[in-house]
Amino acid sequence: MTAAAPGDCAVKPGRIKQCVAAAARMLRTTAVRLSALYLALFVGSVVLILVVVYRTTAGFLTEEIGETVALEVGAFQDHYTKYGLPGLVDLVRGRSAVVNNNAIYLLTTPTGAVLAGNLSRWPDVALSDTGWIHFKVADTSGVSNRPSTAQAMTFTLPGHFRLLVGRDMSELDQLSDRMVRSLGWIIAATAMLGLGGGLLVSRGAMRRIEAINRTTRQIMAGDLSDRVPRFGGGDEIDRLAGNLNAMLDRLERLMTGMRQVTDSVAHDLRTPLTRLRSRIELALIHDTDDAEVYRGVLQDSIGEADRLIATFTALLSIAEAESGAKRSDFTAIDLVDVVQLAADLYEPVAEERGQRLAMEIAEGVAPQTVVVRGNGQLLAQAVSNLLDNAIKYTPEGGTITLRLDGAAAGQAARVTVADNGPGVPAEERPKVLQRFVRLDAARASPGNGLGLSLVDAVASLHGARLELSDNQPGLRVALVFPADAKS
Repeated sequence: MTAAAPGDCAVKPGRIKQCVAAAARMLRTTAVRLSALYLALFVGSVVLILVVVYRTTAGFLTEEIGETVALEVGAFQDHYTKYGLPGLVDLVRGRSAVVNNNAIYLLTTPTGAVLAGNLSRWPDVALSDTGWIHFKVADTSGVSNRPSTAQAMTFTLPGHFRLLVGRDMSELDQLSDRMVRSLGWIIAATAMLGLGGGLLVSRGAMRRIEAINRTTRQIMAGDLSDRVPRFGGGDEIDRLAGNLNAMLDRLERLMTGMRQVTDSVAHDLRTPLTRLRSRIELALIHDTDDAEVYRGVLQDSIGEADRLIATFTALLSIAEAESGAKRSDFTAIDLVDVVQLAADLYEPVAEERGQRLAMEIAEGVAPQTVVVRGNGQLLAQAVSNLLDNAIKYTPEGGTITLRLDGAAAGQAARVTVADNGPGVPAEERPKVLQRFVRLDAARASPGNGLGLSLVDAVASLHGARLELSDNQPGLRVALVFPADAKS
């Protein structure tokens, strides 16, 4: 079912539900929520500024008028106390006669008769709790033909005479009306600008997020080569894209490695399984009672089975190291004991092949001085694999060197195995760390091509790095532990 276009809603009543659903989905999007938040903050800040401006202009003028009127009322009360009603009448008449004065005065009898002032009658409005009244003096006033208004304070004198003192508020009310109308227009314009700005900003962010979604959909469809685009701003979305791309690179390498492992397992195991089946089949075909023949066939079969088991054991060890499951078993491991044990184990093997295994420990390195956190069994297996690989490719009369160096700049320890065999070309060194990769294309030499792969997996598990270099002649392999490997 396709989404309803905006124009379809007006001409196709049957699609109203689709339009409502599309609108509901749009309201739930992050873009709309970000726009609403941006609009609320923007309008709120502008309203706050305008309210402050209003209070510092019209509000200040109103307060100033109120203070002036209150002082004048106090003066009238004092004058009435000193000179009585006649004196107050003369004072009100005198001030009411001043030309171009916006002051308003009115003195009446208890019955409402006007004694003095510039108003014709007492205003017919209710008195507020504060003693102030706001009333209309005339329907029109001045060239603008706007209603004339006033604000005044009233009080009752002894004898129930009433006095009103106020100011013409027409200009101030007009100013307030204009400010209120301007405030409305400004808020409306601010809302439009805020909404537009919010949609523009959120649209850019959502466009980048949609690019991530589009990439993930393509990857879920099976295209592992696609990557999340980066816009070069270096912000959190770019960092997210970088992390996702690194994760995708890792996944692609794992998938490629899995396919390579599958192909290599099928290739490497087919030959020994074929030989195993052939030996058993030949033993069954030959009709003989010689027990030695069957014994030989069984011994050869056991040898082939041991090689198969060794291959699967190495694969399981690599998988276990790469999964990080052994990290919870990390303890303090003394590398002096690890390399010493490996040297003692492989020294007879080297001598049997006419080689010499030299054990070197750097000056100042003693037991319990080179300690890292790790899995002792995996570390011992990694060093053993390096020695086994060196012995395998070193010619008779050659020398294998196992060396342990202590802490140095940026490292906690370094275990190095060097031989003077044929070595590995520089362009081939990254390949030999892959599973089932052997430089012996004919695969005539023993082994399954998993030794260095296991060492690399163990190094990654312990946060170490594997360095392959030229020993001139031969190969030098170093297992370098970082400085924080002690913690």
